[in-house]
Amino acid sequence: MSIDATDFDEYLQFANELADAAAAAILPHFRAGGGAENKSKHGFDPVTAADRGAERAMRALLKARYPHHAVLGEEEGGQAGTGLTWVLDPIDGTKAFLLGLPLWGTLIALNDGTRPVLGLMNQPFTRERFVGTAHCAWNGGHVLRTRPCAQLADAHVMCTSPDIFDAPQRSIFDAVAARARLLRYGGDCYAYCMLASGHVDAVIEAGLKPWDVQALVPIVEGAGGIVTTWDGSDVQHGGTVLACGDARLHAQLVTALGGS
Repeated sequence: MSIDATDFDEYLQFANELADAAAAAILPHFRAGGGAENKSKHGFDPVTAADRGAERAMRALLKARYPHHAVLGEEEGGQAGTGLTWVLDPIDGTKAFLLGLPLWGTLIALNDGTRPVLGLMNQPFTRERFVGTAHCAWNGGHVLRTRPCAQLADAHVMCTSPDIFDAPQRSIFDAVAARARLLRYGGDCYAYCMLASGHVDAVIEAGLKPWDVQALVPIVEGAGGIVTTWDGSDVQHGGTVLACGDARLHAQLVTALGGS
C-alpha cells in the first residue's frame, strides 16, 4: 500500500505517541523488583506485567485511531486489517529488563504490505529514541550513520546470546566470530541501534520473530546499513538475521555464514 508524504508524517507522529504510551506502562516496573512468567517449556522466555501492559496500551491507541489497520504483537498475536500493519514488541530484551540493565527497548514498525517502511526503538530509561525510514535514521536531533568496515578482521560483532543458535548454526557462528576483532554478547535491539550509530559493525543472530526485527530494518537501512537473513534474503519475517553497517562486510559475511 502506497503511503503519501502527509500520511507518512502522521504515522510517524503516531508511532511516537505509541512509544510514549508504552513507556508510561513500562517505567514504573523497571528496577522495581517485579517477577516474570515463563512462556517457554524449554528454557526461560520471560514475560512481565510491563510487557503486557505496554502492548495493551499501544493496541488501545491503535484501535481508537486506526481500527482498520492490522496489528501483530509479541504478546497478543495478530489482528487482521486492511493495507497497513503495525508490528509491536513492547519490551525487546525482557531478560535485560529483569536484570535492571537498560539494554532493552520498545519496538514499533509500520509495514506497508511489502516491507517495514518506518521503525522506532524507544529506550525510555536512557531517554533515547531511534527512528528510521528508507532514507534517514536519527536519535533525537542526531542523524545516524553506520561506519565503514570492509573486513571481518576489523569488525566489532554483537549477538544477543549464543543460546539462540541450533548446533549447526552455532558451529558456523563460532567460526565467523573467531575471525572478528571484537565479539560482544548482549544488547538485543540496542545492538542494532549501536550499529546504526556507527559503534558496531555487524549483528549476527537466529531464531528471531517478525516483531524482533521489523522496526530495526528501517533504522539500520536509514543509517546506511543492510539487514538480511544469513543468505541475503528478505528478513522481515524473522529467522536468521545479519545486520551490517558496510555492504562490503555484509557480502563477506553472507559467504562466511554459508547461507544457513
